[in-house]
Amino acid sequence: MADVFITADNILSPIGATTADNFERLKAGKTGVRKHRNKLLADEPFYASLFDDNEAILKGGSTHYTKFERLIIASITDALKQYTCNLAYRTALIICSTKGNISLLETGDNTPVLQQRISLSASAKLIADHFGFTGQPLIISNACISGLMGIITGKRLILSGEYDNVVIAGADEISKFILSGFGSFQAISSGPCKPFDIGRDGITLGEGAATMILSAHQNSGDDIKVTGGAVSNDANHISAPSRTGEELKQAITKSLAEANLRNTDIDFISAHGTATVYNDEMEAKAITLANMQHIPINSLKGYYGHTLGAAGLIESIIAIQSLKQNIMIPSLGFEEIGTTDSLNICTELLSGRYQNCLKTASGFGGCNAAVIFSKK
Repeated sequence: MADVFITADNILSPIGATTADNFERLKAGKTGVRKHRNKLLADEPFYASLFDDNEAILKGGSTHYTKFERLIIASITDALKQYTCNLAYRTALIICSTKGNISLLETGDNTPVLQQRISLSASAKLIADHFGFTGQPLIISNACISGLMGIITGKRLILSGEYDNVVIAGADEISKFILSGFGSFQAISSGPCKPFDIGRDGITLGEGAATMILSAHQNSGDDIKVTGGAVSNDANHISAPSRTGEELKQAITKSLAEANLRNTDIDFISAHGTATVYNDEMEAKAITLANMQHIPINSLKGYYGHTLGAAGLIESIIAIQSLKQNIMIPSLGFEEIGTTDSLNICTELLSGRYQNCLKTASGFGGCNAAVIFSKK
C-alpha cells in the first residue's frame, strides 16, 4: 500500500494559534478551560475553553464570514504556509463539523434564506472559494468522530489515485444551543472535566479549529504517516455508547490490520476520554478487549474541553507532535482510575522512543473511529 504523509497542520484554540504554540503550552500544563459567566450562553456559570471575544483572528477580515468560517479560514491559512500545493488541481477539501453555523438560529428568523446560510454546504463553498479550490468540497458531520473520519476519508482519497493532496479542516464554536443541549442530557461537568477519573461527572465543552494536509508526497524527513484507520457503529442508542466496547474494539483491530501492526507495536494511545461516566467506561472496555490496557493513554479534554467536530483533528495533531518530539502529554484532571477496567493513564510528561500512536474517538449515534499514525 502506498504511503500517505501528513505534510502540514495547524491548531487554532484558546491555548494558541499554531501547532507549535499549542504543544509548548500543553507541555507547560496550560489549559484553556476556565469558569465563564456569560448570560448569552447560559444563565449559570459554567466551565469551558472559549475564545476571547476580542480575539484578533475572529474580528478581522470580511464580515461576510461567520465565526465558524473564520476559524476554519484562519487555520487553513496557517497550514498552507507550511506546505504549498496546487489547490486547483488534484487537491481535495474536507470540512468537518458537528454544528457549523447552527448558532445563527439564535439571532435570526428561521427563514429559507437563513436555513440555506446555516447549511454546511454553504460554508464549505465559501471556504473553498476563498482559497481557490476548484473541486466540490466534501463535508463530514458524523458527531464527534467527524475529525478522525475526515482523516480516514482523506487517506482513502489519496490511495484511490484521484488526488495528490487533501486539506482536512474542522471547527466548532460553542453556542447556547450546544451548551443547553448537552445540559439537557445532564452531561456537563460541574468543574473542569476529569477523564477516566473516579470523580468524573461529565464533559467540559471547548471551541477550536484544526487543519491537517495529507499528501502522496513527502514534504520533509520527519513527516508522520497515516498508516491505518477504520470506523464502526454500535447501533445501540442515539446518545448512549455501547455497553461492551466491542464495536470500538473492532475499529481498533481493523486499523491495526490496515497498518500491518500488532497491538504491541503501539507506543501510546490518544483516547477520546470525554469524562462522561458511560463514554470512558466503554472506551476502557474496548481498549481492554484489544489487549492494550497496559499501553500509556491520555485524554486532552482537560486542556481543550470537547471541541466536537475539531476534537479528532486537534488531538491527532498533538499526538503527531508527541511522535515527532518523543514526548507524551499527561491527562489533565486524572487522579484515580474510575473505570471498571483499569488503564495506564499518563499523569506526567513522558519521554520515550515513540514510533506508532493509536487515536480513538466515539460519538452520538454509536459511531466510533480509530486511526494509527506512524513515523515509518
